[in-house]
Amino acid sequence: MATTDRLEHRPVIEVLYIKDCPNYQGTLALVERVRAELDLHAEVRTTLIADQAATDQARFPGSPTVRVDGRDVEPASEPPTDYTVACRLYRLTHRFAGQPEERWVREALLWAAGRS
Repeated sequence: MATTDRLEHRPVIEVLYIKDCPNYQGTLALVERVRAELDLHAEVRTTLIADQAATDQARFPGSPTVRVDGRDVEPASEPPTDYTVACRLYRLTHRFAGQPEERWVREALLWAAGRS
């Protein structure tokens, strides 16, 4: 009999970042913590964006960027028109922040796993 683990979709979480990004480690820790709390068998990939060519190829809006199954975790984000080797600011309810909200990461993982 098949277990539910074999039937579940295994999401791919991408954390894209630039060298010396002050928010990369915290964002990666957030992603890992939420994944563990959800007991989600997901693959976490990290990608260093080194130059403008890599930025353009990855359609990279800034560091850090978190995507789950290719979708940005920021719910209101629009596809970027400019790609940059720079830090990213996330628009929260009443402020800007250098990493995504935990709620966004959680909701993106639940969506990808088909649990929401």
